[in-house]
Amino acid sequence: MIDARTLRERMDARLARPRSGRVILRRCPEARPDAVRGIVEESFRDLGIAPRGRVFIKPNVVTANRRYIRHSYTDPKIVAEVIRHVKKNGADEVTVGESSGFGIPTRLFLREAGYLRLASAGAKIVDLNTEPYVTVPLARGMHHKEMRVSESLAEADTLIWMPKLKYHICCQVTCSIKLNIGILRHSERLLYHDDRLDEKIADLLEVGYPDAVVVDAVTVGSGYESAPRGLDLGALLVSDDPVAMDLVACRLLNFTPERVAHLMESRRRGYGPANVEDVRVEGDVTIEELAARTAGHESEYQDIQKVNTPIKFYTGTDPDRGRLCHGGCLAAVKGCLGTIDARRPGSVARAKGGAIVTGVVDGDVDAGDGVVLLVGSCTTVKGKITARKVRRVKGCTVGTKHLLTAVPYYFRMPSPLFDVRDAVLFLTFSIDKWIRRLRIKLAFAK
Repeated sequence: MIDARTLRERMDARLARPRSGRVILRRCPEARPDAVRGIVEESFRDLGIAPRGRVFIKPNVVTANRRYIRHSYTDPKIVAEVIRHVKKNGADEVTVGESSGFGIPTRLFLREAGYLRLASAGAKIVDLNTEPYVTVPLARGMHHKEMRVSESLAEADTLIWMPKLKYHICCQVTCSIKLNIGILRHSERLLYHDDRLDEKIADLLEVGYPDAVVVDAVTVGSGYESAPRGLDLGALLVSDDPVAMDLVACRLLNFTPERVAHLMESRRRGYGPANVEDVRVEGDVTIEELAARTAGHESEYQDIQKVNTPIKFYTGTDPDRGRLCHGGCLAAVKGCLGTIDARRPGSVARAKGGAIVTGVVDGDVDAGDGVVLLVGSCTTVKGKITARKVRRVKGCTVGTKHLLTAVPYYFRMPSPLFDVRDAVLFLTFSIDKWIRRLRIKLAFAK
């Protein structure tokens, strides 16, 4: 395991390396291996991307469920072709690593998404939470002053990020930069994941600035990004710069890049091309053609007031900074409802009426004869509450999985927690995770 000083030198060298600012857009109606292989080979050659030494590939496998969550993760067939390409062209070894969402064992989601089979393509598949780590100081961090970097990432010579392009309930768009939430170990994932989320994301670029980016935009995710619906876009995107990539990705989903906070925060810190005009878009399909396919599309969980349900939502501010806590308890509420509705479509529309409150609300809350659920320890209503009863879920920040008992109970919806199959898998992979972490501790004890 390398030390913090050596890792710091590698990070600085990667950040200082000149980037072309080019983004290649290629038609790819489906993830056929031969089509993907050709696009990857041609794009890497055109951009001068030459993976070397130890290659670390970071996909997006935030969640997965074979029955009802299929568009949340990077297609493993695309990842397999990148693995084969880099091994064919000089990589010594390839690792695919992830730290998934909700604190659920990552290997469970990797299994459900089909990633464990990628070992046959010549890669090691790892849960970053079960590896040794080195703590490295961050020179540019606003909130994260240091980060625990797992072994596979810390020792990599080449970083390849492979996001799934999706609409996002907090950040509008999730692509290359937002992908870095998944390099955090679970113990650090929810730190500053509140009104400070956009600044937190920019903090992580210091560690997670990849040498190459390959974006799965064959089918983009819409709705709640961890349990989304699919929207066909039919493209693969390749670049050597994550910020340049995201400037283009925003436009494909018809967002103005200047209004995407984490992207602009990253640029303010000196990441990416000095000028937006420096980004060169190439390939066999245009931004305008792809953007036309998403024009007019609404991803309703981005604005919770647009969700079709009898539940009322009252969203307040953070008590310390007075900002909308978009990445905290409000995000957990959106995630809980989005997961419930993905598993049993129509459940949210048929819910029992009531009200859910997040943050400090300066006004009245009216739930009629329903329940008012206060989500988060700091949530406060300064006005009058009208309700049959008032209940609270404590925490800061409350995570989505912590609401999957209370919200279904009070608003009469089916909870994913009661799926026997998923419960058995969760228990099995929790034991697996514990054993893997124990092996590491014993190895270090020797």
